[in-house]
Amino acid sequence: MKVFVTGATGFIGSAIVRELIEAGHRVLGLARSDAAAASLASIGAEVYRGALDDLDSLRSGAAASDGVIHTAFIHNFADFARATETDLHAIETIGAALEGSGRPFVVASGILMLAMLGRLVTSYPAVPRVASEYAMIALAERGVRSSIVRLPPSVHGEGDHGFVPTIITIARSKGVSAYPGDGSNRWPAVHRLDAAHLFRLALESAPAGSRLHAVADEGVPVREIAGVIGRRLNVPVVSVLVEEAGEHFGFLGNFFSVDSLASSTLTQQRLGWHPVQPGLLADLDHEYYFKNAG
Repeated sequence: MKVFVTGATGFIGSAIVRELIEAGHRVLGLARSDAAAASLASIGAEVYRGALDDLDSLRSGAAASDGVIHTAFIHNFADFARATETDLHAIETIGAALEGSGRPFVVASGILMLAMLGRLVTSYPAVPRVASEYAMIALAERGVRSSIVRLPPSVHGEGDHGFVPTIITIARSKGVSAYPGDGSNRWPAVHRLDAAHLFRLALESAPAGSRLHAVADEGVPVREIAGVIGRRLNVPVVSVLVEEAGEHFGFLGNFFSVDSLASSTLTQQRLGWHPVQPGLLADLDHEYYFKNAG
């Protein structure tokens, strides 16, 4: 299968590209820069120049492929509304190019704010980036084998530059490894290689309209995350008041204070996906998370 991949050089997207190539698929990777193009070419992917806000490039890339995996997203929390709007336009454009073809279209979404529902999440209610998810599910009625892969707040592994490395940086700069409140609130997590495998399975076999959860650790207490960081940096592990989390952690305060318990039981049953990589705490104990410490 020839697969058009957006976000193909990102932390998760690059793992997906390798997963697809190793499984015998051909990859057409969206590249915005010369450096991205060179990176894709070096691992055997075909380069397709364009950008997330270049709708013509998305339209023609999708039309030239047997399926699409869309992982690109503008992670600008200062203007999240604009980022989600760009994402929605990208999904609508790619969906229109695939309409009536029965071809697969897999999109990355997020799990974290499902915690607002206040219960264990096994799949399926809508989340922030709601409009994008609704647009994807609607495509199932328009002849597109659409599916959503919801990612947890920590997709970890070597090269991670997401939330956990930011927490490490804050601990290093402040001299303490902190957690909000009693630290019992939980984060789900998955290794990037397990996540990449699920994206491939979704591309190959997920029914139209599927919502899937890329969850290995259902909920790691944030106190334990802070504990590993404190031990590795040799700094005290301390609690901060929940109402002061924003002051201590900056933009990450609200995210790090959420109790988000999520399950992939239905996903595993439906697609035969079983995470095999190290969990978050074991992975966090590797040197590559702390090589710049000190």
